[in-house]
Amino acid sequence: MLLTPDQTMIRDAVRDFAQQELWPNAAQWDKAHTFPHEVHQGLAALGAYGICVPEDLGGAGLDYTTLAIVLEEIAAGDGGTSTAISVTNCPVNAILMRYGNDAQKKQWLTPLAQGQMLGAFCLTEPHVGSDASALRTTATRVSASQEGPTATKQGDEYVINGVKQFITSGKNGHVAIVIAVTDKGAGKKGMSAFIVPTSAPGYQVARLEDKLGQHSSDTAQINFDNCRIPAENLIGSEGEGYKIALSALEGGRIGIAAQSIGMARSAFQAALHYSKERVSFGTAIFNHQAVGFRLADCATQLEAARQLMYHAAALRDAGLPCLKEAAMAKLFASETAEQVCSVAIQTLGGYGVVSDFPVERIYRDVRVCQIYEGTSDVQKIIIQRALA
Repeated sequence: MLLTPDQTMIRDAVRDFAQQELWPNAAQWDKAHTFPHEVHQGLAALGAYGICVPEDLGGAGLDYTTLAIVLEEIAAGDGGTSTAISVTNCPVNAILMRYGNDAQKKQWLTPLAQGQMLGAFCLTEPHVGSDASALRTTATRVSASQEGPTATKQGDEYVINGVKQFITSGKNGHVAIVIAVTDKGAGKKGMSAFIVPTSAPGYQVARLEDKLGQHSSDTAQINFDNCRIPAENLIGSEGEGYKIALSALEGGRIGIAAQSIGMARSAFQAALHYSKERVSFGTAIFNHQAVGFRLADCATQLEAARQLMYHAAALRDAGLPCLKEAAMAKLFASETAEQVCSVAIQTLGGYGVVSDFPVERIYRDVRVCQIYEGTSDVQKIIIQRALA
């Protein structure tokens, strides 16, 4: 796919920022487990928080192809930062754009798109990963007419109780979209979606996960302990939560493909540069066929992954079904990325496994791309069903 002049300009602007502000600091953020607030504000100024949000709602008014381009460049600078940006754009913004009412868009979507807020998406629970239909977190509606400890004199509210697991930006985020059960007997049709400010009483960060990689992005366990929110924070209607949660997964998977490609691209470029500088047996190791062929394979696989990503994004931009294509893009890109990072480590030899060089960090950062937004096995299930 050929980029338009506008897409090229946006790519170059984000690339310059990522290479100047993210890449030089990524190793230190990784070691110190630092969330880079100031850099996030710089990305917000570039419009990275609201790529697909219409301009009249504070966003850039662009498409998913451009979002994929932007996420690849951010991920090439730092994987963890790209994850926080990706979650805010999709699913958070995407859900509010599609299902939020005018008041919700004004109150929540506009500040999210402008970078005044960072979003989180609370779906996964400790016992629930891929099977989103088995949630236990509940949301119970209460009103001023009710009596007892759950009553409120401030109008209709929902009281949320439960635990959510592996929540990106659960601590540093400002607003979360929470999927909870409102009708225990209705199965998938008993779930609803809510807007929950992370400052709400009862929203508790139980712990931060000590992860393999992506240390510049927090991943939290969230406890909802009688967390009260206004009834108007319900997104759509009761019973639409499962549909709402799944609606944003296509865009999210395209975003993960873009992240995978961006991180792997940086590892590949580091290996390519090293291979041209490192001399062995009288010549640069790049000239040894064993090394050169490995790098040639990596370049080919990365380009193939990018084209799968562009294809899925183009379908979504055209309003066409892309469930299978988004799954293919995520599956191929995430698994290719790990292979490319492994080759990069092999190319650097002993230097590949020490933190003085970036490829070991990128290898750790990229591994989760085969897990979040649906594991590789789940992507294969989706593709298999599409072939039936």
